[in-house]
Amino acid sequence: MSIAPELHNALQTLIALLAILNPIGAIPIFIALTADEDPAQQLATIKLASRSVAIVLLIAAFLGEYILQFFGISIAAFQVAGGMVLMLLAFNMLQAKSSRYRHTPEETAEGMSKEAVAVVPLAIPLMAGPGTMITVIIAHHKNASWFASGLLILDILIIAGVAYAALRLARPLSRRLGVTGINISTRIFGLVLAAIAVTFIANGLAALFPGLVHVSTS
Repeated sequence: MSIAPELHNALQTLIALLAILNPIGAIPIFIALTADEDPAQQLATIKLASRSVAIVLLIAAFLGEYILQFFGISIAAFQVAGGMVLMLLAFNMLQAKSSRYRHTPEETAEGMSKEAVAVVPLAIPLMAGPGTMITVIIAHHKNASWFASGLLILDILIIAGVAYAALRLARPLSRRLGVTGINISTRIFGLVLAAIAVTFIANGLAALFPGLVHVSTS
């Protein structure tokens, strides 16, 4: 059996996760949350945050569909709803705004009052939020083999590694990119995410209403 389709799906999932994660856009929030930490504490925060991202996404990927089944939610309906959430997130990113679907000002303020901010709000929901969870659940649903599941695990580990690298280099990247550079990066990721959201919605609608596909191709 050809592995090309599975590799293609894994690459699509990785690009989607990278766009939603928007590691460059997370840099200013990380700097604000860890302003009073020394370098050793910041490194510990980064390690815990990246591990938390990996754990949360792995749990979502391999248990999320069972949770949906428990509540009687079809994967097609979840694709449409998830695509709408991603589209709202993409619109905010295209305007270089921080979306409340990823984190709220209240969560950020609460995080700054805690000694440890690595898990909440840095990992959840800033980096491993609804958008990334939706993406890995849908990706796992499409997997037809253990090889595909292994590729999904690899995607998640890569994303956790990207999160680690972005936070590790947060201060030098912030100085080099500035506000303008970070906003440009956010808008580019937003455009990619909007296209992914449309695909999710279209696939979900096609599964829910097969007649739409027949009408459009007739």
